[in-house]
Amino acid sequence: MSDESRKKQHLIETLDDGVATLTMNRPEARNALSGEMMQSLSEAIPRLAEDPEVRVVVLTGADEAFCAGGDVKGFANADTRSKTNQKAPSFEQRVEGLRRSTEMMETLHQMPKPSIALIPGPAAGGGLSFALACDIRICVETAFFTTAFAKIAVSGDYGGSYFLTQIVGTAKAKELYFSAEVITAAKALELGMVNNVFSTQEFEEKSRQFIRKIADGAPIAISYMKKNLNMALNGRLSDVLDLEAHHMTNYRQRHLSKNAPPCFGAASREPATISNCFYLSRFPDRSLIGATGRLTGLDV
Repeated sequence: MSDESRKKQHLIETLDDGVATLTMNRPEARNALSGEMMQSLSEAIPRLAEDPEVRVVVLTGADEAFCAGGDVKGFANADTRSKTNQKAPSFEQRVEGLRRSTEMMETLHQMPKPSIALIPGPAAGGGLSFALACDIRICVETAFFTTAFAKIAVSGDYGGSYFLTQIVGTAKAKELYFSAEVITAAKALELGMVNNVFSTQEFEEKSRQFIRKIADGAPIAISYMKKNLNMALNGRLSDVLDLEAHHMTNYRQRHLSKNAPPCFGAASREPATISNCFYLSRFPDRSLIGATGRLTGLDV
């Protein structure tokens, strides 16, 4: 594909050494979500979630923006064309269509691999919802965030109300939704809305290093960690303990036995701490807790 053709795509997909990057590509509109972009995201996210070659999924925006949310003007024009050319969809059809399009948010949240929002600039409305659906958020110091929905008199969608409540608590989430306050990168870090804030000069390199570190981790163990932590959001302590016990036992039996594939999955690279896996393979009767008190088999 030529560079010119790529520039016209509303979503650009790349895969580099296990890191799949989806770039929302409408810089002239701060990467607002068009119909074409939404269709591409709906296809790409579940596919990458199942791709064994993909270890991390990164969602980002072109140039100096993450995503300005839905393209309100574009959607309004589409509605006008729809009413002109054919019977308008019913209320139930509209609800079903919107709900179906939001399934990718569940995938970002539940996929058995890390999802990372790389935020080079503003994230607003539905764009903020996409960022919040990811496991980890990294932003540049000049980025800012707003729910934005109150400014256009709509209630919000794409799971933003769920994710923001989980991250900042109910009272603060209500404040941010009702007021549509603009949050700086520094404030977002204070609230826990982002994990890391990097300077403009360091953003690209520091982000690359962080993503590489996550991608070089143990994919099976990380997938289990993600399931455990997601269960902890709404599950009982007993549910989490049950799941942790299942995952720990399953991991040892399936991936540390003589006939099993390599410790971290047959397709994965061996991380620097492969010695931990070797230790448990050689001494399966030893306790997971080593002499130093560290979890010797899980320092991955």
